[in-house]
Amino acid sequence: MTVRINPRLTEISISGIRQFSNQLVNYPDAINLTIGQPDFPTPDEVKEGAIRAINENKTGYTHNAGLIDLRHTVNEFFTNKYGFSYDPESEIIITNGASQAIDIIFRTILEEGDEVILPAPIYTGYVPIIKLLGATPVFLDTTDTGFQPSAERLASLITDKTKAVLFNFPSNPTGVAIEQAQMDELAEVLATHDVFTISDEIYSENTFFRKHCSFGAYPELREKLFLVHGLSKSHSMTGWRIGFLMADKEWMQHCIKIQQYNAICASVPSQYAAIEALTTCQDTPAEMNKAYIERRNYVYRRLLDMGLEVTEPTGAFYIFPSIEKFGMTSFEFATRLLKEAGVAAVPGSAFTQYGEGYLRISYAYSMEHLEEGLNRMEKFIASL
Repeated sequence: MTVRINPRLTEISISGIRQFSNQLVNYPDAINLTIGQPDFPTPDEVKEGAIRAINENKTGYTHNAGLIDLRHTVNEFFTNKYGFSYDPESEIIITNGASQAIDIIFRTILEEGDEVILPAPIYTGYVPIIKLLGATPVFLDTTDTGFQPSAERLASLITDKTKAVLFNFPSNPTGVAIEQAQMDELAEVLATHDVFTISDEIYSENTFFRKHCSFGAYPELREKLFLVHGLSKSHSMTGWRIGFLMADKEWMQHCIKIQQYNAICASVPSQYAAIEALTTCQDTPAEMNKAYIERRNYVYRRLLDMGLEVTEPTGAFYIFPSIEKFGMTSFEFATRLLKEAGVAAVPGSAFTQYGEGYLRISYAYSMEHLEEGLNRMEKFIASL
């Protein structure tokens, strides 16, 4: 008998984001525009919260669902800001980042042969987990609707195999947030079908010009809704690994089993830090957004001046210009941009086949960094 690993794993590759960011070791002078890593430091109050917990020896296990004080804080934050509420005792789990929350959801609900609908282009982290569990991703094309998912198109894709519909808005990679009217139409479709709604709202606090629209605000969806949030982007806490999973207790009694056998609990000093983030540092995202809007405006204008077609982002810190007119695949374009111009960006094909013909640029970098990167990119495009 020959031992082997899970054959489904051999069909999965490292994400296109990391494929390009990992190459930077070979291009030490390159300008990196690949990673969605805020360039702001974690707020001092947050750091002090973790230090205080460590000094007070609060470093043992917590409840599998996380500190009850943090779960109450999470509920209070979202109730006060977005108007929806979850029971801290039975409907909130603190996870090791939003990514673990997504993994918990899929491992809880998916069976062999199930289908999950995802608006595309979409973040690279969902499809591999779906496939590992023997389910099938079904893509809702948004490239001809301004990257807004069409309710009519969603309805046409739902079958008796559909287990869930997943949304990630504001979007990675497009930077687009769903308009309120569009969300109303989507909610109407979802409410009439026996499917789960999964909403990854990790960029909820990085929405420009208006308050974030959450699927949590629709009572008709609540019984079959999973909400995913976290602090990685809002408070520049990517390495702290704190996420929030919220859902009806009927499903959470099973999600907690995955949490227990997978991670036991989230990092305890990070949980104490999270309490500070949600209480004393509620204004941090708005301050960061001022810089993101300035950077967004600059990058958007520069790309237009280069003759590229691009949708103006309304959230997150990504922009997704079309490079289709150059007659190259997005992987070829990104490879040449790195090797010939010293600029690393992510090919759109990393975000499903519906991202082909686009390039994802992160503007979670300083203006000086962005200026140099776009100057190099402009020269590269002029040479084509």
